Amino acid sequence: MSATTKVRPLGSTLRARGGRRTLWLAARALGALSLLAVGAVHLQQYFKLYSDVPTIGTLFVLNFVSATIVGLGLLAPVERLFGRLGGAVLALLTIAGIAQAATAFVFLYISERTPLFGFIEPGYDPTAITTARITEVATVAFLGAFLVVRFLRRAPTLRW
Repeated sequence: MSATTKVRPLGSTLRARGGRRTLWLAARALGALSLLAVGAVHLQQYFKLYSDVPTIGTLFVLNFVSATIVGLGLLAPVERLFGRLGGAVLALLTIAGIAQAATAFVFLYISERTPLFGFIEPGYDPTAITTARITEVATVAFLGAFLVVRFLRRAPTLRW
């Protein structure tokens, strides 16, 4: 390194390049993608095992539909599409994604131990159960981080 090269602290380099905004935008996108994966796992399991189970099968399809709507909404430029209401719409979508993933996680936990709507999870597909757990936790973590920084700390983020 030459004597004329200035070394900047890591934080200042991130700020100079918009790194923090990009980081939280990435958290939003990763949260949306993991929520879409939650829905995909539920749809796959509906067709593989649960299409004939009365209430549970319907809930799996509804989980897929709502995960798709919320996930695509989080990927869309809602701040621009809704103008002044864009921030509120984004907050609602973020909270909905967190709530959906957390609810699915809790219901899976309950159904493995006690009957839920008259059904107890037999554990036929441990890979799908593990995938569901990972995607649900990832959704809560990514969208939770985005929610805290974007709305609670009032940090600026890039607008899509």
